[in-house]
Amino acid sequence: MASRKINISELTPYTKIRIHEQGERTYQETQEIIYRLYIQTLRKPTTLIISIIQPLLWLIMFGALFQNAPIYLFENYNIEYQDFLNSGIIIFTAFNSAVNAGLTIVFDREFGFLNKILISPIANKNSIMYACITHTWTITMIQVLGIASIKYCDYKIYRSINLIHLLISLIVISTIITTVSNVSIYGAFILPGHIEFIGLTSLFLNLPTLFTSTALAPLSFMPRWLQFLCCINPLTYGIEIIRSINLDSSFAMKKQIINTSLMPINGYSALTILLIINTASFFLVKTIIQYKYDKN
Repeated sequence: MASRKINISELTPYTKIRIHEQGERTYQETQEIIYRLYIQTLRKPTTLIISIIQPLLWLIMFGALFQNAPIYLFENYNIEYQDFLNSGIIIFTAFNSAVNAGLTIVFDREFGFLNKILISPIANKNSIMYACITHTWTITMIQVLGIASIKYCDYKIYRSINLIHLLISLIVISTIITTVSNVSIYGAFILPGHIEFIGLTSLFLNLPTLFTSTALAPLSFMPRWLQFLCCINPLTYGIEIIRSINLDSSFAMKKQIINTSLMPINGYSALTILLIINTASFFLVKTIIQYKYDKN
């Protein structure tokens, strides 16, 4: 009896069904892990308070120290230092909160809960990463919007909110949050324990990242070697976009936000750099998860 040749197209519906089922399971798994992370956050509200106090403590004290020092950031603008500093407060709050995104994974590894998740019939181990990023983004955006609202109320002259500028600001802040969260999650998977993780984030990342950005001072105040470090720091691009939007109501993305001999950059270029770094960090985390837990 002659065997019938199977047409590949006959298997297509089943393939689509399997892909749909896997996508639905990944969504459900991510949703459950997010729900668990929210419960942990509600049980430890001090974590939220500390993540807000630390950047405010550094940046507000600098603002008080240089309160009477005017900074000519743009040609036609004479601004107070506190106005210059506001954008740094917003971005560094996002960074400070997102840098701890992988801490829950570290503790889950140490207490054995991560092993229970991995040996369970989980459809996609990347759902751990999706859940951590989503949880961190939600909590961090609440903090950032709260600080931004306070800073907006401090303005002596109230301006109407430009929806396009607001959308650009949300995209920039979201990109910073997801990029830093990806780096934090990557560190959570490769570092031995929470002592090394906290040492890396608190001692090695926080202060160097703050001082090698334009959060505290413009590029024109820095030596060339520090300008170079600032130009390779992603926070600089986020800070400069937010700062230009806050100080210039007619700001357009085609305007230059970084004008140095090293690399003059406009808003579009800065946003493109942030998105590229964000995409690279996302695939970096997926690669380490696949290498360590998804070899089959």
